[in-house]
Amino acid sequence: MDGWSVLEEAGELARRGEAFALATVVWRQGPSSGKQGNRAIITRSGEVHGWIGGACAEPVVIRQAREAMTDGTPRLLLLGTPDQFGSAVQDGMTVVPVSCQSEGALEVYIEPVRPVPHLVVVGRSPMAQLLVTLAEALDWRADLVDGSVFTAADVDERSLVVVATQGHFDEEALEQAVAAQPAYLGLVGSKRRGESVLGYLADRGLPTDQLGRVQVPAGLDLGKVSHQEIAVAILADLVRLRASGELDDDVSVTAPAEAVDPVCGMTVPAKDPVEYGGAAYYFCCPGCRAAFERDPAVYVKKETRC
Repeated sequence: MDGWSVLEEAGELARRGEAFALATVVWRQGPSSGKQGNRAIITRSGEVHGWIGGACAEPVVIRQAREAMTDGTPRLLLLGTPDQFGSAVQDGMTVVPVSCQSEGALEVYIEPVRPVPHLVVVGRSPMAQLLVTLAEALDWRADLVDGSVFTAADVDERSLVVVATQGHFDEEALEQAVAAQPAYLGLVGSKRRGESVLGYLADRGLPTDQLGRVQVPAGLDLGKVSHQEIAVAILADLVRLRASGELDDDVSVTAPAEAVDPVCGMTVPAKDPVEYGGAAYYFCCPGCRAAFERDPAVYVKKETRC
């Protein structure tokens, strides 16, 4: 996958609302397999689509990309040995020592791309249609689903759901929405109407803690206003909740098991071990692995001293 194909896939992932990080090589010092302009996507699971460098660079970029996805902060990496850079290290750069046999170096910019909100409006009124249009103006993913066909499969745990059926399939739509346990669930209607619907669902055995998460009325309660103002009030409240961090849009990832290569000292994924003396050892590349296998006692003693 070349650089342009990587950007096309990045656009598709963003449209699907998936979190990922885009890594771009902005500088290199040869010899290095990574070239300026090389790009790669790193997914939440740690898969790499594209190319940013060989066996020394890739594990470091994957680890840093996963951290960037978690905290939402881009970073500029210098990969190599510290003595290679000298005064080239500027404030804000992260130097990651890489004991690569090629003695090359890379500068890689990692940009996390977090998913945009996914708003699902259940209903078919002019207000529901306007709410979808307003959300799309913010570049949110927004879907309008008729209450007669809406199911829990239309949303996930990160979705923002507004049930705006307004008397048509209120109970059925809200029951489906509650089952999906979305990040936000609001019902358009008066407090009195909300109490009636929630009471009905409670009598049907729906958990009270889940019903307690339903916001009634959805959005900012402005009293008797037009349907256009109701749509604005709902979206404004969702923007407020997202900005305050109250919505569950966490994209944290579980870091894979890692170990230190006893030959070069790099942090590497803990896979394909070599067993020696009842312990497992992991390596960044075949060269380090071969060096260890030739005389493991040398590196085990070195690791013990450290």
